[in-house]
Amino acid sequence: MNEQLFEELGDQIKHSMARYHVPGVAVGVLHEDRVHTAGFGVTNVDNPLAVDEHTRFQIGSITKTFVGTAVMRLVELGKLELDAPVRIYLPDLQLADEMVAARVTLRHLLNHTGGWAGDYFSDTGRGEDALARYVGELSLLPQLAPLGEVWAYNNSGFGIAGRVIEVVTGRTFEQALMELVLEPLGLPESHLFPEDVMTYRFVVGHFSGEETPETQVAHPWALARSAHSAGGIVSNVCDLLRYARFHMGTGTAEDGTQLLSVDALADMQTPHIKANLGNQFGISWFINEIDGVRLIRHGGGTMGQVSELEIAPGRQFAFAILTNSNMGGALITESTKWILKNYLDVEEAEPQPEPRSVEQLEPYVGEYDAQLGTISLALENGELVARYVPKGGFPDKDSPPPPAPPPTRLAFTGPDQIIDLDPHSGSRADFIRDQDGAIRWLRTSRLHVRL
Repeated sequence: MNEQLFEELGDQIKHSMARYHVPGVAVGVLHEDRVHTAGFGVTNVDNPLAVDEHTRFQIGSITKTFVGTAVMRLVELGKLELDAPVRIYLPDLQLADEMVAARVTLRHLLNHTGGWAGDYFSDTGRGEDALARYVGELSLLPQLAPLGEVWAYNNSGFGIAGRVIEVVTGRTFEQALMELVLEPLGLPESHLFPEDVMTYRFVVGHFSGEETPETQVAHPWALARSAHSAGGIVSNVCDLLRYARFHMGTGTAEDGTQLLSVDALADMQTPHIKANLGNQFGISWFINEIDGVRLIRHGGGTMGQVSELEIAPGRQFAFAILTNSNMGGALITESTKWILKNYLDVEEAEPQPEPRSVEQLEPYVGEYDAQLGTISLALENGELVARYVPKGGFPDKDSPPPPAPPPTRLAFTGPDQIIDLDPHSGSRADFIRDQDGAIRWLRTSRLHVRL
């Protein structure tokens, strides 16, 4: 049964690859204590090699869960406290809001409630001081929301967390992550530096869209060293499923060493704050429940690479999907629905569009600005239409903008909640109001401030 299901999943993925022009995909499923892995397509449209289960992909922000795991190990070793002010460890920490700088804790960093503009990427060099220099630049970032009150994805918070790890261990972030997580868990096919990746088969990212009808290789490939704690791991589906097994287990490594207590794992997987659109967030994990099945998950996105890791601890089930295209998110959305329905017999209810009159839509029209791009909402033919204009700023603050996605029609699915209707249905966002009831932000996962 497992083999047949996995073959059917492969057919589903190949169909989505053709539909969304995704050059390469690797997938792995851990089900009933059996692992199935496969690769499809090619690593690089310009210099193609076949993708297999050992091919390395950038996993982007899935890295954040590894950082959370490292922090929890240090907490249990007595070297860190989740709710102590970060300035205990980084006394020179400066943020735009001095009160926030004095009060922010590791828990705020790991559950994205710092409240400042967090999509700041700065290449501070390859030296061992890269992360320290990066954190020294964060006072430039405006405070958008009160500390601890609004969940909004914050990459720079994990830069601070990475620097805390360096200070308390006396190691570079990369050395500390290897010693605390990667090596004890037996993840030999996971790396942080390009020179470690390049001796193995690895993918490059790709872009395609309205402005790039032909699939093109994305540049640059490597992230800056300062971004390693936010999204720097390069891995494959084999290692990710070993990692998933640890998080659905009892906190022991494959050799039986107890790395985290059951209580620490449970704390990571317990909702601590409401995130966007019905999601919850624990310590570095998104948490959702579908038909009584609790899922912990995290995705990742780099230059033209998109990834997903989901775990159902109570069902001893996990899957990983890695893609090398900016359109990989659409493939992952379709494949995730198929996996959950066919392996776990759970199906998330599709949000149902609710009619809105032009008069009801007009209050939402306007410009909503964030660090990496601006969303413009306009009325066209009685519908709300969104256009996203990228600004650039990733993978470095001076990087040019990527191709703009096509405009998309929006529909409301509840009070202040919207879903896009095309070109790939399923993306969601919500509006957040201030104390006076005025619309202040549009939140995708980032806060876009209304201009």
